Amino acid sequence: MSQQTPAFAYPVYAPSPDTQQTALASSSSSAPQTQSRQAAEDARKDRTLAEFMLMLDDYEPLIPNEVTDYYLQRVGFECEDVRLKRLLSLAAQKFVSDIASDAYQHARIRTNAAGGRVRVNQPFSGPGSAKDKTRTTLTMDDLSSALAEYGINCRKPEYYM
Repeated sequence: MSQQTPAFAYPVYAPSPDTQQTALASSSSSAPQTQSRQAAEDARKDRTLAEFMLMLDDYEPLIPNEVTDYYLQRVGFECEDVRLKRLLSLAAQKFVSDIASDAYQHARIRTNAAGGRVRVNQPFSGPGSAKDKTRTTLTMDDLSSALAEYGINCRKPEYYM
């Protein structure tokens, strides 16, 4: 018995002229359908953005409006729309919150890698021991590691003699 080995490692497909015409006809009918789907998606996004901007009227961000106005003025951004300023303030708040969360995770990893949160000079019993076991201290190294993930360098310069 002789086995014939195929010339190609994968099947070769050569469409017939009938198949090409059918494919062209189906793609031309789906083009308006995708355009209408895209238009519906854009309209939904516009409605969502408009609703979000209306929600910003009642929202008071943690960063005061005066602080946001000062820094926007300092970089040359002029806008009278309070909602847009609040949106920028909300974005800054989220950025700071993400950095703080990442720094906290770095601190937790560091303390767990160091063998736990046991303190040398304190006894293992008493009312303060449970509180000390749950306390996490953020250090500048934790903050530097978190900021490095965002491309911000805040390390102290090396001291040269």
